[in-house]
Amino acid sequence: MAVNRLWLVRHGESDGNVAASQAERDGSPVIALDTRDADVQLSPVGREQAEALGTWLRGVESSIDEYWSSPYRRALQTLSVASGSPAPNALVDERLRDRELGILDLLTAKGVEELHPEEAARRRHLGKFFHRPPGGESWADVALRLRSFLGEALDRPGPTVLVVAHDAVIMLMLYVLLPLDEAKLLAFASTHTVRNASVTELVRRDEGWELVSFSAVDHLESEGADVTVHSGEDDA
Repeated sequence: MAVNRLWLVRHGESDGNVAASQAERDGSPVIALDTRDADVQLSPVGREQAEALGTWLRGVESSIDEYWSSPYRRALQTLSVASGSPAPNALVDERLRDRELGILDLLTAKGVEELHPEEAARRRHLGKFFHRPPGGESWADVALRLRSFLGEALDRPGPTVLVVAHDAVIMLMLYVLLPLDEAKLLAFASTHTVRNASVTELVRRDEGWELVSFSAVDHLESEGADVTVHSGEDDA
């Protein structure tokens, strides 16, 4: 039986999230982080969020047939902490990695304007969906690799899958599966944020995929874990 239910989980708060938010508050053009994106770890708050996610997971894990994860450390840590150990049958695929920002990596919105004004202007002209920073990816590029991944993975056996990934990946899975066009996606993203360690549920009906819930954090609130909102898109 092909996959007909997806639980999309964003990783818990990371050290990168904390550093980016601090840089924005300080008005700094540069995010103070010396770790490559793939190796960024969960913050202490992120680990608490992953533990709270584990409480939710224990209530539904008997129905989960497979786990998929981004290869980035913060995603794998979230899955490991929530499940209490490396999840059985975990499929780790680089197409679920976070969006790559190229020359805009580790820059705040202020930093992009100050250090790469030509890219800031090009982004305003092309729009968020199609702007590709040099050496990086546009949202359209991420959607393309997700189409490749989902085209293969959704036919795997096991009707219910839990996916641990990143905010842009989750947004663009909605774009690919619901499906949405550019305008509808950007309108949705302008008023909705994928919160850390939140759960988004998609179910496949006869007529197609349906969004059942978005960025739910009841499990964090019930366990007394902080709810954090780091959009991850301030710099791109």
